[in-house]
Amino acid sequence: MPRDLNSDCADARNASPDTIAFATIAVFKPIAYAGTPSFLKLLIEKADELNGDISSITKAIVSGEAFLASAQSLFKSRGIDAYQAYGSADLGMIAYESAAREGLIVEEKIILEIVRPGTGDPVADGEVGEVLVTTFNRDYPLIRFATGDLSAVLAGASPCGRTNVRIKGWMGRADQTTKVRGMFVHPHQIAEIVKRHPAIAKARLTVSHIDSADAMLLSCEATANLDREAVRISIRDITKLRGDVQLVADGSLPNDGKVIEDCRSYT
Repeated sequence: MPRDLNSDCADARNASPDTIAFATIAVFKPIAYAGTPSFLKLLIEKADELNGDISSITKAIVSGEAFLASAQSLFKSRGIDAYQAYGSADLGMIAYESAAREGLIVEEKIILEIVRPGTGDPVADGEVGEVLVTTFNRDYPLIRFATGDLSAVLAGASPCGRTNVRIKGWMGRADQTTKVRGMFVHPHQIAEIVKRHPAIAKARLTVSHIDSADAMLLSCEATANLDREAVRISIRDITKLRGDVQLVADGSLPNDGKVIEDCRSYT
């Protein structure tokens, strides 16, 4: 009996993306995958569910999200040699993983900087900050393009022999803007507060709920002679909100690129 093409099309329209992809793999037997690691994980799980065979896939390039250790372990256990890449629609390839699997090597045709979020100020190697990229593409040049992504520079050269700068990979988003008592607070405002007070080496604003009201606390790695009342005045001048200030030990603030941490729970 001839196939009912209308029925086949209807089935395809109603099928989930992972089911369609799995059926395609079963027919064409591709050897490589390119896409997000989460979708490849979904394909593996779908194959297990349907007792299918996707063993033809032995290589993968994954991007678009964090490549978690659990996914890396799963792919390796299924015989898939997966490498991660980091890029964007505006810039194309920014950095890529090599066989050494120690960080991502920056593309040789670009200049990459790691800066404190909300500023253009470079941070020390190893410190987490926002990725800025300069590319001299004649058709689409970009100077110090802020990607909004967080990463950090890895010291030294890759064991694979490549000598360009390495980064740790994608470590989250730099956009930490939050709303406090109806007012937006931005990372660049925290940077402005720090610049007003040379005694502050590093600062982090924590937003929390105290007695059902929003509260701000600016933790500062600073010298002992920091005038906390002057900093409180700067907070009020710049953010139009009141906030408290505390002095913390050098190196005690987390190295995660955050300058604003929202600890409020809405559950």
